[in-house]
Amino acid sequence: TNGWWLIPTSEVTLTNTVAGDILDEGALPIRLTAHTHCFRSEAGSAGKDTTGMLRQHQFEKVEMVTICTPETALAEHERMTKCAEAVLERLGLPYRTIVLCTGDMGFGAQKTHDLEVWLPGQNTYREISSVSTCGQFQARRMNARYRAPGGKPEFVATLNGSGLAVGRCLIAVLENGQQADGSVTLPAALVPWLGGKTRITAEGQLV
Repeated sequence: TNGWWLIPTSEVTLTNTVAGDILDEGALPIRLTAHTHCFRSEAGSAGKDTTGMLRQHQFEKVEMVTICTPETALAEHERMTKCAEAVLERLGLPYRTIVLCTGDMGFGAQKTHDLEVWLPGQNTYREISSVSTCGQFQARRMNARYRAPGGKPEFVATLNGSGLAVGRCLIAVLENGQQADGSVTLPAALVPWLGGKTRITAEGQLV
């Protein structure tokens, strides 16, 4: 390669903003977010969901990252999960939150919550967000530390989560809002951003 890489998520970029740093404890927590394109090979998906918008090689996602002290990491994990849940609630989408078992978690995760949204077209819940605390695992690899007043440098804790996958969110809005006549009722939270329009007709007109 020429040294350039396609990122799977902006977690990579946001987390590494503190790589090699020694932060003041008073500056924590650091909370970051980004809306970016994400790129996935989807290797191992075994031909599942190969059409439509559900599983893509390139998609958009809003990412949340927190850098904090290890003592506050679990509380930050709950806060970040509630941030993602709040978006689904504002959109009026049915969802559930599950705690992943160790075998389903990512390599560097200490604890993971998955948010799954209901998709009537598939008659099932599908993952739309994953929120993880990685403890000090990532911090040790990138040498990110903090120092309490009068103390020695200690490794920070890092957390990341989707807030949400944009394409899957659009699918959920369309499927859950569809009416018997083929029209789609739009979430009230989106109406101010759509010029006051409240639905999409069966012919695809925004009215």
